[in-house]
Amino acid sequence: QVQLVESGGGLVQAGGSLRLSCAASGSIFSINLMDWYRQAPGNKRAWVAQITRTGLTNYADSVKGRFTISRDNAKNTVYLQMNSLKPEDTAVYYCLMSSNGNNYWGQGTQVTVSS
Repeated sequence: QVQLVESGGGLVQAGGSLRLSCAASGSIFSINLMDWYRQAPGNKRAWVAQITRTGLTNYADSVKGRFTISRDNAKNTVYLQMNSLKPEDTAVYYCLMSSNGNNYWGQGTQVTVSS
C-alpha cells in the first residue's frame, strides 16, 4: 500500500514563505512525475507545478517566479518552496505522484495567507 504524507502547511502573512513536503512510503518505485495541486474553497483543484524524474520543472503562470518545486529521489519526496505568498495562494495543497501508470494523492495540507 502506498501512502503520501504531506507537511509544512500553516498560516503566514502576505509576503512570507512556506515549504511543503510530501513523502511517499510503501510499494512505490521509479516515480516518474511529481506534481503539486491546490484547491481553494469553492474552486476546482488546480495544477501548480510539476517535476520529472530528471529534474525538469514546469509551473502554473500564477506561481511562476515565486514557487520552486524540487525532489529527492532517494527519499521519494517532493518539495514546494513558496515565497512572496499572496492571499490568493490560500488553499489546500495536494501532492500527486505517478508511477508505473498509477497515480497517488496526498491527503492535503492547508496553506492560509493573511493580508
